[in-house]
Amino acid sequence: MLDLGYNASLVALGAGMLGIAGGVVGSFLFLRKRSLVSDAISHATLPGVALAFIVMVAFGGEGRNLFGLMLGSALAAAAGLLSVGWLTRRTRLSEDAAIGAVLSVFFGFGVVLLTVIQTMSAGRQAGLEGYLLGSTAGMLRTDAVIIAVGGLLTLVAVYVLRRVLVLTAFDSEYAASVGIDPNKADLALMGLVLAVTVVGLKIVGLILIVALLILPPVTARFWTDRAGHLALIAGAIGGVAGFLGAVISASAPDLPTGPIIVLVAFAFFAVSMLLAPRRGVLAALVAHLRFRDRVHRRQGLLALAQGQAIHEALTLRILRRAGLIRGDGVATEAGRAQAAKALLDERRWQILRAGDRTGSLSARYDGLTPIETVLTPDQVAEIDRHLRPEALA
Repeated sequence: MLDLGYNASLVALGAGMLGIAGGVVGSFLFLRKRSLVSDAISHATLPGVALAFIVMVAFGGEGRNLFGLMLGSALAAAAGLLSVGWLTRRTRLSEDAAIGAVLSVFFGFGVVLLTVIQTMSAGRQAGLEGYLLGSTAGMLRTDAVIIAVGGLLTLVAVYVLRRVLVLTAFDSEYAASVGIDPNKADLALMGLVLAVTVVGLKIVGLILIVALLILPPVTARFWTDRAGHLALIAGAIGGVAGFLGAVISASAPDLPTGPIIVLVAFAFFAVSMLLAPRRGVLAALVAHLRFRDRVHRRQGLLALAQGQAIHEALTLRILRRAGLIRGDGVATEAGRAQAAKALLDERRWQILRAGDRTGSLSARYDGLTPIETVLTPDQVAEIDRHLRPEALA
């Protein structure tokens, strides 16, 4: 455990388990296109934490029992979730507007309750505001066990419901046709999000838990097209971010754990956005440059075949680099052969487009696609019979 010490090791393990659960659950939320719901659920937990504290103090406790606070936050988050559903179904408000309304009202009510708690003479109020951004100082073994077990149970529930969640996310109408109730599936997903939110209150807080539900799956999406792989990669990213964030925070005690975990998760996102082999910014830039070069090469070859002068400096540079023209702009033997082939393919495409009544084949013409990849040799030969003999020379 990198010589972290007992307490820091507990925090790191709990944060890692929380990150795995957040990444996996957030993947299905991301696929369902309902990531914003997690924001409403997390902010709705604040009044539950405050009310649970008040109730425990009223019954003679100190008010800081983690299980009691988690139970109160769960009940409040469930109320917030039901409120969003009711407003969406029974009013003309869109879901995002309902989320905004519930989020602001519940969070405002929670802040008022926290202010009231600070005036109470009983109870142990100090540090209660840590549930906003997380507070791992003084975390006990019991707290870490509760967080780890809660995260593990959430993962088990996701594994059991994975097929239902994936099917509902991609095609809710088909899911309904095979006997799956999309509303119940959504309710189960929201329950999982609620569980992760409640479990993560102690480590990252109700405001930052949203990041652990969104950043890992968004990051994983840069690396895969498959839903199963998305959940696995997101879980791995969330787990590593949680663990590393806790380690970094432990190495510098003045750094808060929750925000550092979020920043580590964002670092993974930034690197993936830049370097992912298919969807990254650099990959997109390389693909754009290659496409640009193909266009210039094609236009340059057609100009050579028709005896036209090439004035574009980039086109000349691309053709010269490919060995298709000499330094003085005259076509090489390879350049003349490829230019003749480009012109022949252009005429073949013209004939194909003229006779393609459905447009299914000619729609694939982009000036760059080789006609041999679309038609069989017999079809190409049939088109060639319509060409003038000099075009085939």
